[in-house]
Amino acid sequence: MALAIASAFAFNTATAAPAPARAENAYLSQLDAMARSARVSNVDYVLDFTLTGKESFAGTTTVSFDLADLDSAVTLDLDKATVKSLTVNGKQVTPQYNKWFITLAPQDLSKGRNTVTVSYERLHSTNGEGLHRMVDPVDGRVYTYSHFEPAAAHQMFAVFDQPDLKATYTVTVNAPNDWHVVTTTRESGIADATGGKRWTFPKTKKLSPYNFSLHAGPYKVWEDNSGKYPMRLFARQSVAAQVTPADWFRYTKSGIGFFENYFGIPYQFEKYDQLLVPDFLYGAMENAAAITFAEGGFLYKAEMTAAQKARLAEVIMHEMAHQWFGDLVTMKWWNGLWLNESFAAFMATLATAEATEFKDAWQSFFQDDKQAAYAQDQKVSTHPIEVPVPSSANAFDNIDAITYSKGASTLKQLRHMLGEEVFRKGVHNYLVKYSWQNAKLEDFIGSLGEAAGRDLSKWTQDWLYQAGVNTIAANYTCANGKIKAFSLQQAAASRALPTLREQRVQVAAFKLESGKLVLAKNVPVTYSGAKTNVPGMVGAACPDLVYPNYQDWGFVKVQLDKRSFDTARTTLAGVDDPLLRAMLWQSLWDGVRDAKLPLNDFIKVALANAPQEKDYTLLGDVLGKVSTSKYYLDAMALDNAWSRETGKQLEDMAWNGVVAHKGNDNFQRRWFATYLNVASSPEALARLAGMLEGRGTEGLNIGQDQRWAIIGRLNRYNASGAAALVEAEQARDKSDTGQGAALAATVARPDPKVKAEWLATIQNLQTELPFSKVRTAMGSLYPAEQAKLAEQTAEARLAKLPAIDKAAGPVFMRSYAGAMIPASCTPASVQRLSRAAGSMKELSAGTRRALLDTLQEDQRCVAIEKAMTAPKS
Repeated sequence: MALAIASAFAFNTATAAPAPARAENAYLSQLDAMARSARVSNVDYVLDFTLTGKESFAGTTTVSFDLADLDSAVTLDLDKATVKSLTVNGKQVTPQYNKWFITLAPQDLSKGRNTVTVSYERLHSTNGEGLHRMVDPVDGRVYTYSHFEPAAAHQMFAVFDQPDLKATYTVTVNAPNDWHVVTTTRESGIADATGGKRWTFPKTKKLSPYNFSLHAGPYKVWEDNSGKYPMRLFARQSVAAQVTPADWFRYTKSGIGFFENYFGIPYQFEKYDQLLVPDFLYGAMENAAAITFAEGGFLYKAEMTAAQKARLAEVIMHEMAHQWFGDLVTMKWWNGLWLNESFAAFMATLATAEATEFKDAWQSFFQDDKQAAYAQDQKVSTHPIEVPVPSSANAFDNIDAITYSKGASTLKQLRHMLGEEVFRKGVHNYLVKYSWQNAKLEDFIGSLGEAAGRDLSKWTQDWLYQAGVNTIAANYTCANGKIKAFSLQQAAASRALPTLREQRVQVAAFKLESGKLVLAKNVPVTYSGAKTNVPGMVGAACPDLVYPNYQDWGFVKVQLDKRSFDTARTTLAGVDDPLLRAMLWQSLWDGVRDAKLPLNDFIKVALANAPQEKDYTLLGDVLGKVSTSKYYLDAMALDNAWSRETGKQLEDMAWNGVVAHKGNDNFQRRWFATYLNVASSPEALARLAGMLEGRGTEGLNIGQDQRWAIIGRLNRYNASGAAALVEAEQARDKSDTGQGAALAATVARPDPKVKAEWLATIQNLQTELPFSKVRTAMGSLYPAEQAKLAEQTAEARLAKLPAIDKAAGPVFMRSYAGAMIPASCTPASVQRLSRAAGSMKELSAGTRRALLDTLQEDQRCVAIEKAMTAPKS
């Protein structure tokens, strides 16, 4: 589809009149972007900013560019600014400005080189885009940072805000005396100036606007010059004690060495800065040489667990991979965003496994990333990896587990099919050929195909342009204790998604020996079509279990045959290989989600096996499934002897895990987190309340994060005195994270008045509450067990969805639609959502998709309840 659009547009521009004027709206269409980049080239920005810490800032953009013709106007993007003056080629002109872009008239421009200067003022952003401003509630210090992806650079300066108009940036900034200013290059000078200091930065290399950045504030700075490139780490002063710079620098240094060796290309940006920033919308952002990270994902008030360190290492590696794949070579338009993110996700896992202590990174990838991709790819709203993006408003419509994790999984299996060194060579060639340029999917695939000496066009069509996850199953017969015939059966996702794909997997057969599963045979197979015979398995001992994607080479849903499924249910503790054990756990969980294995049967398996789990990484996955099981029980609103007994068993198992691992901080905290997720009985809540006062902690360090988690749980279940605990804790923790935790605890209270007040605040698009707090409220308002309270506003919330969707922007709706569309795991709720899906056809693409996903998950919850064999009366 994207290729068809491009071809059609190229024909039209060659044979027809100039393109029509750009639409008067806040977003840039792909056609308008293509029209502009066909005429504009060789762009350079000189940017001057005056930052005071107040609510607005001043800026001057001088943009120089070559213009191919004078056939029509040129637009320069600038969002919601007050333009003070506009000079075009030395002549002051009256701005033609609609608050989204400035229109430069042909009569003011020249064919060839042009210079445009725009002086303006603008409010800082408070929603995480543009030049965001935050006032630290602890000490009143002001911090600013930029975030431009997908297309928000024009919220900070006048710019051609599209990825294929790469440019250089020369920056000067006036800022208060105690501020640091950070951008792509290191400052060349800091001089005294009126009201503070004037920072001067040398010209950058060519970057897409979304890869450029500017951050300023009284940040705490750590430096490490022990590596090949100077490294710095920045964080707010009030959270500095929570930062462990040694970890950051160690993983950063290891990552740079790994990537330089793997890509065969040196790091290109001379220095490596990383900033922890507040109120961030996403996990992290790959700004060239000045990477930003969300505080909430990487700051802890207790020593980091091994899982938290592994996450830190992986995200550092992800953003670092982008410095080559994304910053050095950049997509031409937003339909290529998936390749940036998929490649970074794949390379981050590879680097984490090979360059850090977390050698089981691929197991974590299977448990977390890949399962999210499988789940997303089985939704009614699934989509191909490569999709058209009509305008910048749609750039993030498909930012999900398909974009990141299915794409990464696809690259992982392609690497197995082509061979590791062939794959690496193709990547190297691609990065060399397109350095400092913009590239398309066919450029990347072409480089891989050329390195492999094969045509990858069918592979590309099947994997990247067709949605859905296939299923494979082993089909075999035995005679006289030996396998007589063996084949792999591949099934399409559905009639609507009929594609069968080629990929390379390993088929493994296991025998039970003294209660242990022992590998008897392992055969690599490249399969395609509906049936692929596997002659290499014939003659092997008749297995007790077959797993047809051993060691997780392929992206495919595994359907265990009946014998293997029964073996998996009864023999989990007898599986020594943690990755295989994780795969078998996942097969059982797939059975629950597909309403084939009763949830209560899965809970029995979990109660018997989870306490025996000795692998820390896998334990996190298993306990996550236990917590989700409790979520389903709460959503079903079961209230009978069985549900109460089961809830008690889950509480006891989790608490016994806390006690059993006293002295092992990593395991103990993992079990305690699960206890917090399942605790709901009066006895469990009383125990949690006692832990706040130092009673019965079993050696756990109940730090500030744990205290807020406990207080949140107590308020969610309206424990005695819970509301007063919030107020008292706020007095001792005045940080913004404390404010957020207090807000979450308050909003979660099962109080109709509280719910009504916060729902009104959330739906008030003019609220002065920072968006970060609004998002917190959205996520806390209607916990699963508060279905009756949620039902009081469900009809009204759903009815109001189209109006809010129309009035709010995509940043707001990504959070709102995910949290506020009502679902209560009942047939009536499913019918209500079905009616809405049938009538609300004019919703924005992202919100429409969220509605359909919510409906499907509600249907799934109802089906899981129906499949249960436990008494439900």
